[in-house]
Amino acid sequence: MRRSAAVEDVSAQPGLWTARPAPRSAPEPPPHYLGHRDRLRERATAGGLPALPDYEVLELFLFRSIPRGDVKPLAKQLLARFGSLGGVLGATPEELRTVKGVGEAVALDVKLLHEAALRMGREQVVRRPVISSWSALLAYVKTALAHEAREQFRVLFLDRKNQLIADEVMNRGTVDHAPVYPREVVRRALELSASAVILVHNHPSGDPSPSSADVDMTRQVVDAARPLRVAVHDHLVVARDGVASFRALGLM
Repeated sequence: MRRSAAVEDVSAQPGLWTARPAPRSAPEPPPHYLGHRDRLRERATAGGLPALPDYEVLELFLFRSIPRGDVKPLAKQLLARFGSLGGVLGATPEELRTVKGVGEAVALDVKLLHEAALRMGREQVVRRPVISSWSALLAYVKTALAHEAREQFRVLFLDRKNQLIADEVMNRGTVDHAPVYPREVVRRALELSASAVILVHNHPSGDPSPSSADVDMTRQVVDAARPLRVAVHDHLVVARDGVASFRALGLM
């Protein structure tokens, strides 16, 4: 008996009733940040560092702390949290670790960069008369204190040539007050054989304008130092918005 054409057609197609493999899905696109590190390094190496925005400068630094992954979001989060690159560097390790993605290693590396900046600024001041390096002195105290979250009272001790002997933190306080003891300032000046001092403190509020309490405290230090022939050259108030000089303002 002759098979129909229909039967012949079916039998001529082996595997017709077997399951067909599922179509292959398209490969996932590579992460958007793939190659980003190399591209950013190339731009920096080609002399583009000054043109980089702050978040990319911070990215380049974070590459060393976090060897893999996309650190751009972290760099932007740090800048958003602390307001500026200087604010990031000036933050305490505890404050830095409040940002997700920042561990002890990253916090330590950021503070290391801040310490290097401080030492570079101090080099511009040490062994030079402060009068001839006044702009360098202002830059140094701003790097040291402009982004401090709590008030800090420091004293710069100077020799007879008005060269810096020591920069010491005399007291730390709250967000709006740091206690000052005039006798302690004078006692320390005598221990260091200092002939003059420059008082320095910060305003975490961001406004460097001296308060009436700042003026009263300065007068107390001047009065305590005068009998012992220790001159008070100036009192600098440091904040994010600038540095105020008592002498320039006619307050001493």
